[in-house]
Amino acid sequence: MNSNIQQFSLEQVQGQIRYDEAGLVPAIIQDATTRNVLMMAYMNEESLKRSIETGETWFWSRSRQELWNKGATSGNTQRIVSASYDCDGDTLLFLVHPKGPACHTGEETCFYRGIAVPGQDQSADGVDAAGEGRHRFAVLEELEQVIAEREKERPEGAYTTYLFDKGVDKILKKVGEETAETIIAAKNKDNDELRLEVSDLIYHLLVLLQERKLPLDDIMAELDRRHERPRRD
Repeated sequence: MNSNIQQFSLEQVQGQIRYDEAGLVPAIIQDATTRNVLMMAYMNEESLKRSIETGETWFWSRSRQELWNKGATSGNTQRIVSASYDCDGDTLLFLVHPKGPACHTGEETCFYRGIAVPGQDQSADGVDAAGEGRHRFAVLEELEQVIAEREKERPEGAYTTYLFDKGVDKILKKVGEETAETIIAAKNKDNDELRLEVSDLIYHLLVLLQERKLPLDDIMAELDRRHERPRRD
């Protein structure tokens, strides 16, 4: 999360957005959890206003010449987490928590078709096979996404499915067990064991967050706020 983003009121923003001759500005929609770019659509002043006021994305349909609320008919809504615009004021960026796929084809993102780049062995998310360009906490985002998918799809035989089926009490019990085992490993000064136990603890904490519908982004934002506070020590 970028703590350096300046915040402006909707009234101030409307005066800084550079709409084109048709009164439109492109809006990029990005998943706040996975950081996948979901779609690009257009907004005018009214759809931007409705998006901010309702907390859900609204766009202007160039083909139908009307406002449309994403997911109003399909149920695949997008709850807005944050909104920003670029230095030129000609592009909007929304981080959202999507409910269902963003694309009308049923795909999670509209950008599901890749273009091969000669000489590059790339994975689906644009990171090369050697892992270059992968940020150090990418695995947490990926694990959070997998856990969310497990809760939704409940594949038979998966341990995560078992935890969600058993409910929050079972999840809390596992968090407690892994916490105790982490403490024991640390007391024993066994870093190999500590690495394993902390990994287990983080996984079960992510399951707990998913069960409570508390995004990891909210935890990171809280840590960010604490980092900005004056230190007392």
